[in-house]
Amino acid sequence: MSSIADLKTQFTADLAGVATEADLKALRDQYLGRKGGAVAGLMKALAAVPPDQRPALGQQINELKQRIEIALDERLAALTSTRRPAGAVDVTLPGRGPAVGRLHPLTQLRSRIEAIFARQGYEILDGPETEDDWHNFEALNMPAEHPARDMQDTLYLTEAWDRPARPVGAVRGGGASAPPGNARPATLLRTHTSALQIRYMESHEPPVRVIAPGRVYRRDNLDLTHTPMFQQVEGLVVGQGVTMADLKGTIVGFLRELFAPDIPVVFRPSFFPYTEPSADVFIGCQRCKGAGCSMCKHTGFIEVLGCGMVHPAVFEAVGYDAISVTGFAFGVGIERLALLMHGVEDIRLFYENDLRFLEQFPL
Repeated sequence: MSSIADLKTQFTADLAGVATEADLKALRDQYLGRKGGAVAGLMKALAAVPPDQRPALGQQINELKQRIEIALDERLAALTSTRRPAGAVDVTLPGRGPAVGRLHPLTQLRSRIEAIFARQGYEILDGPETEDDWHNFEALNMPAEHPARDMQDTLYLTEAWDRPARPVGAVRGGGASAPPGNARPATLLRTHTSALQIRYMESHEPPVRVIAPGRVYRRDNLDLTHTPMFQQVEGLVVGQGVTMADLKGTIVGFLRELFAPDIPVVFRPSFFPYTEPSADVFIGCQRCKGAGCSMCKHTGFIEVLGCGMVHPAVFEAVGYDAISVTGFAFGVGIERLALLMHGVEDIRLFYENDLRFLEQFPL
């Protein structure tokens, strides 16, 4: 009798804790299971009870079994009535925001660079990615034998027609946009955006203050630091009294706004055919803070861009008076800046469209 009462009390407590249909099924097996159920255990225990007491106890066990079955069925009906249909939406849950795209990290950096120069009054140029030999090379003081014009570096689309040689001492000027005679220049994928600067100067008088961002192409093998297509930002300032000091102030201000206000900036002499004098610009390594590491080859500095004063031959090619005006130019690769800013060691990651990588650069 006491076992039957204890089981009834225990079942009532267990039933109150049921929250799901799975819990209810487990409770049914616990009490009504044929082999290991609690009620089945009471029925087996009747064999040890005196014969005259068995009928009364058996009736009480059957009544307990019926009560348990009724209670389980009622609980199942209650759970079923509140169960959400398959595929239904629980309107009480908080909403899920739609997936929002973001700008590519290189696009973010390009926009940031453009904003820096726009605040300084620079005009942003855009132009064709296919160029001719004149705008891409000759007007930039790169003669035919210059190494940059080698087929290993440049992706040519058409060959140039033979053309008469230019007389010794002749100067191309007045903003000419094509070679003399009936010759046709070779067409190519531009190797730098300086060609846009030539086009701009051909149609605009000084003063000039422009930057030319865009994609450029070279015959480079794809590896950790090179890709056949990459992005550049090249700048040009022309006017009266423009000096190397103006160039240095512009570059230092740009780099310190882009990286850090106290970053070291170093200019070292270099050579470019369209600037004289020329310089390579280095910044203090952001990884080791100048102590020396593998990224900076243990020098404490990393090269970021090239610059210099515009060569007089470039002014002559576009019809500017090289005596009355001076200017400076600079060029920087956007991917190179991105590698340094984000500590990325493989340039290919920016072009493989792996969202796991790209989503690490929020706006």
